[in-house]
Amino acid sequence: MNHQKKRNGAFAWIRAIGLALLIVFVVRTFLIGNYVVDGPSMEPALQDGDRLLVNKLDYTFHEPKRFDVVIFHATKTDDYVKRVIGLPGDTIRYANDQLYVNDKPIKESFLKSNKNQLLSGQLTWDFTLHGLTGEMRVPKGKLWVMGDNRQNSADSRVFGFVSQNDVVGKVFLRYWPMKGFGTIHSN
Repeated sequence: MNHQKKRNGAFAWIRAIGLALLIVFVVRTFLIGNYVVDGPSMEPALQDGDRLLVNKLDYTFHEPKRFDVVIFHATKTDDYVKRVIGLPGDTIRYANDQLYVNDKPIKESFLKSNKNQLLSGQLTWDFTLHGLTGEMRVPKGKLWVMGDNRQNSADSRVFGFVSQNDVVGKVFLRYWPMKGFGTIHSN
């Protein structure tokens, strides 16, 4: 009888560990992802080496919003972190360091510290994409994304629009380093 209790106890532990591993697999695959920031393109909001949690499920039920910080598949092997600037159907442009969406000036408060550090010139130059200048219309199913560190960011100004299908999810938490622990806000 004692031998049977030990076997049942061992089976219960194996079952509990298996269930825990299954839950971790489901959460990591479908709900929450982990990402490490690589490079300075999102400074000062995010620093090189920051560790982030990404909500993979949010965009299943909601469309991205302007200024969400997102992770997307930039290439087959690389994921990037950038801020959503233009949404499908938007007409966007920059003129004299000012974002205009559908001909309305839009405040980008997250750029304040970067603009304050400028010695001269503009933080965000009037952009050119594939030979086009001035206004651009964001196509259906696409996003225009940019890094906060506008003078040191490979973003939509370089590689063009991002397919919404390539978006992994919305960044919602920086968990490392501990001094920067906290939620990531859109604006």
